Amino acid sequence: MIVKTLPPSSRPIQENSSNGTNSRGELDVIDIVPEDGTPSLVVRSPRLLAAQQLRTTAQPEMLYDPVVIAAHYQNRPLQVVRRIFAVLGPALSFAFGLWSDSKRGIIVKNDRRRAAQLRVLLTKLGPAYIKIGQALSTRPDLVPPVYLEELTKLQDQLPPFPNELAYQFIKEELGAPPEEVYAELSPQPIAAASLGQVYKGKLKTGEEVAVKVQRPDLREGITIDLYILRNLAAWVQKRVKRVRSDLVGILDELGDRIFEEMDYIHEGENAERFFELYGHIKDVYVPKIYWEYTNRRVLTMEWINGTKLTQTEEISAQGIDARYLIEVGVQCSLRQLLEHGFFHADPHPGNLLATTDGKLAYLDFGMMSEIKPPQRYGLIEAIVHVVNRDFEGLAKDYVKLDFLSPETDLTPIIPAFARVFADAQGASVAELNIKSITDELSALMYEYPFRVPPYYALIIRSLVTLEGIAIYIDPTFKVLSEAYPYVSKRLLTDPAPQLRASLQDLLFKDGRFRWNRLENLLKNARNSQDYDFNLVLNQGIEFLASERGAFIRDKLVDESVNGLDALGKNVLHNFTYLLRERVGLTAVNETPAATVEQQQTLEHIKRILGILRETRGFDPIELAPKIAQLLVNSDVQRLGQQIANRFTQKAVARLIRQLLAS
Repeated sequence: MIVKTLPPSSRPIQENSSNGTNSRGELDVIDIVPEDGTPSLVVRSPRLLAAQQLRTTAQPEMLYDPVVIAAHYQNRPLQVVRRIFAVLGPALSFAFGLWSDSKRGIIVKNDRRRAAQLRVLLTKLGPAYIKIGQALSTRPDLVPPVYLEELTKLQDQLPPFPNELAYQFIKEELGAPPEEVYAELSPQPIAAASLGQVYKGKLKTGEEVAVKVQRPDLREGITIDLYILRNLAAWVQKRVKRVRSDLVGILDELGDRIFEEMDYIHEGENAERFFELYGHIKDVYVPKIYWEYTNRRVLTMEWINGTKLTQTEEISAQGIDARYLIEVGVQCSLRQLLEHGFFHADPHPGNLLATTDGKLAYLDFGMMSEIKPPQRYGLIEAIVHVVNRDFEGLAKDYVKLDFLSPETDLTPIIPAFARVFADAQGASVAELNIKSITDELSALMYEYPFRVPPYYALIIRSLVTLEGIAIYIDPTFKVLSEAYPYVSKRLLTDPAPQLRASLQDLLFKDGRFRWNRLENLLKNARNSQDYDFNLVLNQGIEFLASERGAFIRDKLVDESVNGLDALGKNVLHNFTYLLRERVGLTAVNETPAATVEQQQTLEHIKRILGILRETRGFDPIELAPKIAQLLVNSDVQRLGQQIANRFTQKAVARLIRQLLAS
């Protein structure tokens, strides 16, 4: 299959061709066209085409290359030394001030003056350190309120650079001065962040837009800081034996993301991809990119009227539920991390807005990252093993996720995991928060030969940042509690072999089927937004009939026979009891009722049927033809025959035993 893109003028649009509109009402054309006898999928998306054309006409993309950067600064030692002293001097001065205050009895964490000094210090040190401050500004559980308030200003209240420079960049990047490009442009930037500043504008066609212009000399300032930090990381990694993580790899991953963030064409492409993958999620909004007014250092995107998620009073005054929007954000993040792997690595409050119509708008797509399918499935498997208290399985997950090398002895690590999750032994794991788990695991990593793979650092940054916003809005919010319905849905509907194996691990223990786990899965999954009863039913039957489903199929046959047997015992017991009572006979050798275990199984089945009846997509009218289709399905008939044969054999065996006993 060949995939290619056609320009809009390549052929006219036919009224009855396979044309469709996306969720913004824009036209995408998708046709199957023969090419030399080979089926060819032709896609025409005007917006993505515009990005592609801009990419070919713009200057070559500037990529992060640590080797080239090292070669550059090795010949400039004085520049490097000056930068080191420029950072160390103010940092040591600030640290000495904190020490001096503590000696004089001043409560440092409540000192607004010192908090403001820290914000100013990070601002002066440049974008790399501003990023650190932004990350801290989302952690109310780590940072005192006074410092939190000051660090929050680093998100979009940094000192702007002169308009003259911004207008010069617009002219250089778009080929015309601002007054010729835009109908209106705010006289001053309405926000200034670490890499650029934003103006509010209006296009000649009337659309309101946000115009982001990059800071001058940005690449040079960030590059030298990355070079110094990378050398420091390499020194620590080599000299400090307790540090086994790939610190250099983590810095390189961060460098890749920051360099991509400095390319606004790349940011626009990220926004388009994010919209295609997640724009359909209920109450998620992704702004439009105007490609004809975008280039490397200038980005023009749709203006969003909204309020920061952390401004809870303002949001409540508009009649919007901030907690609900956080739930939307968690669901979107789960799909980013566990479904498609393309995730927003910088979800601080300045990038998440509550729109006036009650949606969650994502902004700033400069820092994005990806997680590969093996890691995505590995994370889901790890969640299942934590819920299942299977710490041996969890230790193996950490090997698959590259935290432990394959030759690592897992024997002492398994009980260590049990200690980490000891607090959850008597309660649901969903009651824990990500921060507490990562803190416990971080302590564990110093004791055992763990290493942090580079991809993991940005995932944790993303999750912990989102959880920090959630805790700010609602201190009782538990991200894992909100996540489990989605994980349950994936376990029940995803046909991937890894997750089918995880489902098997969850539902069976020592060869026994655990009905309570199935009941909890179904109960949680029905709360997931896109859970579909019909999909679960169809995929469940397909899987049970397959070779991979043989183990579960055999066990379910056993459980079904036991259930029918218990039901039969109860019916027979009740019938004979009533009959004897009616004719005045004393019960001499009554048929024994079902055992306690069988009775519990029946209760679980009743509750499961109740859950299914209350699940979205369950419709008795629509279910009747589906049942009719299932009854003629050869795989279902084979399952039914197995159950009937086993049940008949069991009934005959019991009858023979009773006859012999008589």
